[in-house]
Amino acid sequence: MTLWLSAGMIFTFAAIAAILLKWGNMKVIGVTPVHTLTFVAILFTSGLDVGLIMFPLTEFGSYANLTESPEYGFANPLAIEFGFWAFLIWGFYFLTCFYFAIIEPRVKFFEIPVVKVINNVVIIGTCAFTAYLLLANLPWYLPQLGDGESVVPEFYLIVLASIGLAVYSSSKLKYVRILSLASSGLFIALIAAMWVRAFVMGKGSPGDFFGTAGLLTEYFGNIHQFVLPINDYHEFYLYWWFAWSIMIGQFTSRFVSGIRTWQLLLAMLAIPSIAIGVWFTVLYQYHSEGLEVAALTNIAMITVGVLMVVNSLDSLIRLYTDNLNLTAQRLGRMNYVIFNFVAMVGLTLLFQLEFLQIQWVGALVIALYFGCALYIVAMRWSEFAAIKASPEENILDFHRIEQAG
Repeated sequence: MTLWLSAGMIFTFAAIAAILLKWGNMKVIGVTPVHTLTFVAILFTSGLDVGLIMFPLTEFGSYANLTESPEYGFANPLAIEFGFWAFLIWGFYFLTCFYFAIIEPRVKFFEIPVVKVINNVVIIGTCAFTAYLLLANLPWYLPQLGDGESVVPEFYLIVLASIGLAVYSSSKLKYVRILSLASSGLFIALIAAMWVRAFVMGKGSPGDFFGTAGLLTEYFGNIHQFVLPINDYHEFYLYWWFAWSIMIGQFTSRFVSGIRTWQLLLAMLAIPSIAIGVWFTVLYQYHSEGLEVAALTNIAMITVGVLMVVNSLDSLIRLYTDNLNLTAQRLGRMNYVIFNFVAMVGLTLLFQLEFLQIQWVGALVIALYFGCALYIVAMRWSEFAAIKASPEENILDFHRIEQAG
């Protein structure tokens, strides 16, 4: 599995370099272009899930324990956490976003029946894993409802409600956009509130924030360490990111609104990473200073985490139901909601029972990467080589929107 993952990583970064060399200054336009700020909000909230909120406080201590994990000794725990979540790995999303906006309309690899089936299996499986992560981590964040370790009925109710809201939200695209902007705003508010607690009301001072944030420079000084898996846990993260990459690219590619390829890459690497860096810096201050996360703060974190789950799920449910022509318009909203709710709950329980592993899904995505590349070389090279601009119909729609706006 490690060798397969390493091959996938090398291929991904080589493909990004090739895209920049060939189409670096091309304007990228999707089928439903939106304002760049809205695109970034959709990208950020669709491309992240509850793990961003829940994992760091549980992981900083492990990255600092060099007796058990000496492989983390090249950087501090904050830089390690950042490397697992930010910057370089957002290149996965850039690659797939560019592919589905520019290349797929010409080569149509994902319209091959067997590929379409595999792709939708990946999407559905990763949706369920997202819900499972919420369920698995609720005991640590809401010990008031249990013993801090066991999953209790209340946690199942929270997850069921999240799935239900996501399914309903996915039935209309405007709900997806509204939730993306709302959860982005709430996440910023959560960061601000916890920043004040850590650097104004706590032991720290506002100046300490910049000192703590400076620890992130160790990531950029050791960025090469994150290209290949550091250990089994990093391997789990990378497979997780691969599992997300194709479907996030499919979903976000439709909203790109005329920015150039190199600008798209910078936006997708930098903008989410800034928010993640600030958030992790605040959490690291809580960890290093031993600040207690109050019950009200816990509830706020859970609320934002649940909204991120809803955002992720509604985007992906919307994607696979469109792909399979199982839309609310075709099935009727009630049938649509019931069908997707039952499917998501059932698969979530399979992850809970450890019948499924996200690493398998990520490995399947890497196979799709390689299969797509071979298909282009063998069957669609002339169409691929002739690409010089975004699809003409997207350009015409974009100009109509500009004139109307």
